[in-house]
Amino acid sequence: MPIKLENVGIAVRDLEEAITFFTDLGLTVLGRDTVSGEWADTAVGLDGNHARIAMLQTPDGNGRLELFEYLHPEAIETEPTLPNEIGMHRVAFSVDDIDAALGIAARHGFHPLRGVATYGDIYKLAYVRGPSGILVMLAQELHKS
Repeated sequence: MPIKLENVGIAVRDLEEAITFFTDLGLTVLGRDTVSGEWADTAVGLDGNHARIAMLQTPDGNGRLELFEYLHPEAIETEPTLPNEIGMHRVAFSVDDIDAALGIAARHGFHPLRGVATYGDIYKLAYVRGPSGILVMLAQELHKS
């Protein structure tokens, strides 16, 4: 059976803030919608499911993020995920220039958790705590083939 990753869904506190952050990093908005109704309740497993959503895509066309802001039931605030917690962890992006990407993140008030690390001679990496506490990994390949 063939399988492909469709998207990664992330619940956010403020949809517009998250869209602005990710589009500034280079993603594009494919579409927006408000979803509710029996089909949404069934698919998500949540009675009264009502959310505003946006689908974003990476410039290469291969990666998609579905961002959603719950209107009902009320969103539940949780502590931001720690790097060593079990469960959904982070979203990672390859970037051509990590310093430029970190500059964009900084303009939104988001900074690396500890700085930029170098993994062997392969990547420069940084984790940023983005909108709604989302962990975003930025990776710059050092030697493109």
